Amino acid sequence: MAVAGCPDYFLHHPNYQQDNVERAANHRQADLIGPSFQQSTNRNSPSHQEDDVDLEALVNDMNSSFESLYTSCSVQTESTPLLLNGQPHRPTAYHTHAQATSPHQRLQRSQPMHILAVRRLQEEEQQYRTSSLPAIPNPFPELCSPASSPTLSSGSLPQCQPSGKYIIKIFSEDGMGKVVEIPADMTARDLCQFLVYKNHCVDDNSWALVEHHPALGLERCLEDHELVVQVQTSMTSESKFLFRKNYAKYEFFKNPLNFFPEQMVAWCQEANGTIPPCQLLQNFLNSSSCPEIQGYLYVKEMGRKSWKKLYVFLRRSGLYFSTKGTSKEPRHLQLLADLDDSNVFTVITGRKLHNAPTDFEFCIKPNKVRNEVKELRMLCAEDEQSRTCWMTAFRLFKYGILLYQNYKIPQQRKTLLSHFSAPVRSVSENSLVAMDFSGRIGRVIDNPVEAQSAAMEEGHAWRKRSQRMNILGSPSPLHPSSLSGVIHRTQLWFHGRISREESHKLIHQQGRVDGMFLLRDSQSNPKAFVLTLCHHQKIKHFQILPCEEDGQMFLSLDDGATKFTDLIQLVEFYMLNRGVLPCKLKHPCTTVAL
Repeated sequence: MAVAGCPDYFLHHPNYQQDNVERAANHRQADLIGPSFQQSTNRNSPSHQEDDVDLEALVNDMNSSFESLYTSCSVQTESTPLLLNGQPHRPTAYHTHAQATSPHQRLQRSQPMHILAVRRLQEEEQQYRTSSLPAIPNPFPELCSPASSPTLSSGSLPQCQPSGKYIIKIFSEDGMGKVVEIPADMTARDLCQFLVYKNHCVDDNSWALVEHHPALGLERCLEDHELVVQVQTSMTSESKFLFRKNYAKYEFFKNPLNFFPEQMVAWCQEANGTIPPCQLLQNFLNSSSCPEIQGYLYVKEMGRKSWKKLYVFLRRSGLYFSTKGTSKEPRHLQLLADLDDSNVFTVITGRKLHNAPTDFEFCIKPNKVRNEVKELRMLCAEDEQSRTCWMTAFRLFKYGILLYQNYKIPQQRKTLLSHFSAPVRSVSENSLVAMDFSGRIGRVIDNPVEAQSAAMEEGHAWRKRSQRMNILGSPSPLHPSSLSGVIHRTQLWFHGRISREESHKLIHQQGRVDGMFLLRDSQSNPKAFVLTLCHHQKIKHFQILPCEEDGQMFLSLDDGATKFTDLIQLVEFYMLNRGVLPCKLKHPCTTVAL
């Protein structure tokens, strides 16, 4: 009787007959592991007729070989050819073995396949098939959590798994929001540039992303190098990002003396106030120097509603207060807040929420604090200039040279682009001369007095044209539906019927810098307008009244000395000329709808 898959000389072996029962049992045990396990021995060994095969050792050896097979298949699944039951083809070993045996001994034995290895190979193949399918965009990214991915992969359709991109909701000042998808490494500057491009805003490098906490009444402008996703992890569900202007973000690099009064900088007092502005900033940016801001602040006690007036010192190591008057001795100083793991915020509801003694409150909030008011360090200054000095010094001590690099990047980009941009004019404006075209041929006006009178006549020519058009029946400024009476409402600097307090709030939010302005309707005179202007961190209001000349209505800011047909002409004039104003109009206070 011949046994399938076994050479003939095994049948005549003396040990084969006596171990027949034991071998049959071993075959049944091998069937539990593989499809059809058969014993095999080394035919080249001289002692194969005397030694039996160790089945357990052979099974363990096969399992270890299949573990190595799975490892190699996971790397080269497509390039490895397979035999009947999924085993890799080894041409060298197989053909060598086949040549060493007789033709009737060249039997293809069924190879055992480890169950765990089979399952792993099937899972690997299924994973490869699903990963090769294209990603399906999520049509409802708003339904995903902020830390989830807006893309649904074919292998995980029921859930939104993070894939390196995040959903951020940005709000404008009118309360409208917009959902954007950003990568994890996007900075605040890059996100502002993206929103400027998408909303067709004027790119003047003054846009900022604001971290707003309505429950705590806090807000701050993100630094340009900060990662938006990283900041979002420390925010609550009620917190949000605002997109608005901030002209004062780097204003202290242009006018440092307006931000750092001499009486508040310690080493300025030691040098009798003779420190130049450039050296003032260098001391703040140089990490080896030790500048110090000092002065009185109202400090709110932790967990209480009472405030104490203390003499406070701001250094690179932290914020300290003196327990004995204005003493700077180390034994009299106690730490109020650390700078490394904290951020400085403006308090927008100080008097109402915290019963602050003044309106110039600010707060130092640790990054680990989310919604606990007791962990906030509430501070209050005497005036706006003092609060600005404390907050600006905090930023300089915390970030140092990074702020200066953020300030220089837009200027470097502008300089780089100017080399590739084509000039608007082919000649210099200094080579232009005044011309007279009243005769048959034009002539150059050499007399400066004559050139100035021609310019004045040209400037008043629009009045004559307007009068001629009024006679012909065209709309006139006297008519209530005329274009000059409503065209200013399309301008970004006009805010309609807002109150004085609301105008103060808008200017304060966008930075109290010289030349920031807005126009609004007058609440006391329905026919007049009001110009709100910021100068030396103080907000002033100028009324624009209508006046009549030769039956035509004009607008004037200086009781009729300078007249304008509409508000656009008035704004353009005072952006070039100071006139009766303390400074020129420079930065329009604008709001954008996302």
